[in-house]
Amino acid sequence: MTLEQSYVEGGTAVKISDGIERAVREGRLLAGDRLPTVRELAELGAVSHATAAAAYRRLRGRGTIITAGRRGTRVSDRPALVGRRAPPLPREVRNLAAGNPDPALLPELGPALRALDPRPRLYGERANLPALLALAERDLRGSGLPAGPVTIVSGGLDGIERTLQAHLRPGDAVAVEDPGFPDAIDLVRALGLEPVPVAVDDEGPVPDALAFALESGVAGCIFTPRAQNPTGAALSAARERTLRRLLDRHPDVLVIEDDYAGPIAGSPARSTAGGKRRRWAIVRSVSKFLGPDLRLAFLTGDAETVARVEGRQRLGTSWVSHILQAIVARLLAAKGTARLLARATRTYARRREALRAALEARDIDASGVAGLHLWIPVSDESFTVQSLLESGWGVAAGERFRIRSESAIRVTFAGLEPADAEQFADDLAAALGGHGRTHAA
Repeated sequence: MTLEQSYVEGGTAVKISDGIERAVREGRLLAGDRLPTVRELAELGAVSHATAAAAYRRLRGRGTIITAGRRGTRVSDRPALVGRRAPPLPREVRNLAAGNPDPALLPELGPALRALDPRPRLYGERANLPALLALAERDLRGSGLPAGPVTIVSGGLDGIERTLQAHLRPGDAVAVEDPGFPDAIDLVRALGLEPVPVAVDDEGPVPDALAFALESGVAGCIFTPRAQNPTGAALSAARERTLRRLLDRHPDVLVIEDDYAGPIAGSPARSTAGGKRRRWAIVRSVSKFLGPDLRLAFLTGDAETVARVEGRQRLGTSWVSHILQAIVARLLAAKGTARLLARATRTYARRREALRAALEARDIDASGVAGLHLWIPVSDESFTVQSLLESGWGVAAGERFRIRSESAIRVTFAGLEPADAEQFADDLAAALGGHGRTHAA
């Protein structure tokens, strides 16, 4: 089959771009595959140079392809297309891969649901419930985060996406943590932005790596200041000061902080935003401490950023469901919620330390000082994941989280009691002893 027959279809930019996208979706073009130059594409499709260039612009805007200088145009490493979902884990397998909080440590929704106001909410009413805004401001300010106007968005990624769209345009480069949250990296690519990896250690983004990204001309940065997914990193006070100094040299760079774990992170809230920053946003989702199905997050930032986010929201979803807002407000105001969150924080810390101690006793390196995950370096992800699956454990291969960083697995210990941690560590040691032994962290 010739190149033209395989995916160059039609004589318009829309038809050509749709044909290439279909080939990626169906697996006929793979991540990293090189595509023709604009001139070659024009010849293959028997179209003008301008039409071929327009087709590529459409694909870049969707995050399907990237243009990488001398490397030419190629399929994105993780194109923003719906792919085949991983098969569900067998029932007998403990799921340490999904990234979920422990359901036993989430508040019950029943009382909040029973207290809902049944009155219909209509067009023209206030987008955000004043009671929830007051609670959000108390939550954010009480953490010592920079002060700015507050709004409500439909979850953490919604807030990140709206903030990126408020300031950046396709082709702009964005510094992202490596390893980092794969959905955020995929979102960057889907918006036609270019992710620039910044290495992470237990204290957060590595200063030299961030300095390099800033000097290379990134227009924005996305950080997770604590409970970083997947490594469990958390900004130390010293690292916070160092990163602020670096960022202060580039006051126009947009900084977005994803404080997704909030009060159960197990480490203090810190921020590189505010101060001399002209464009910044902090997004705090409620999904990890109140429940993943509550698709709601608080967003604070500079006045211009928040105004742009709210303006774009009005042209789309208009507002976050007042039913969701009322439930979250009730949960946050309930007397028992603070006690439950404190218990969850202590429990997750105890489980984290138990697993780290069990791994250390078996000479297995692991990173993670906050949050719900440990990041464990291995030399062969596939073998390790499969070996653990055969032992009854489901863990996440590190490939989805990495750009340039070394291979590893992510283990979500949120529901793993200390006694179970010992068995998991034994099974991981057996897997690594046979093949895929960890390298130095």
